[in-house]
Amino acid sequence: MRIFFKTLRLILMPFMLLWAKLATPKGMTRETKAQQQVDQSCGKLALYHFKTCPFCIKVRHEMARLSLPIELRDAQHDAVHRGDLLKGGGKVQTPCLKITDDQGKVNWLYESGDIIKYLQQRFA
Repeated sequence: MRIFFKTLRLILMPFMLLWAKLATPKGMTRETKAQQQVDQSCGKLALYHFKTCPFCIKVRHEMARLSLPIELRDAQHDAVHRGDLLKGGGKVQTPCLKITDDQGKVNWLYESGDIIKYLQQRFA
């Protein structure tokens, strides 16, 4: 059964990557000063993701739509990022948004719908 799903992922991966690229929305435009503030706020965010995960693609599309330069951390192929996600968030599940506040407190937000809602409320 495991071999079946691994093979299925290998077959679907190029299509998922193509869809992710072609369906990426055009970003919103802000005044220079407003975008600089957004860029600074995004410096305290990091998205742990798998490149072909449909839920991760959904979050990355919303990031593109909102013109958010959030750091992407590949938790599938990078052992360090995977370990950080497990240690900090408690589980290897993607997408996961790491949010660091001004005092240095870290929150880990799972679930694509919750992440998108957070980004829309904060940056839309």
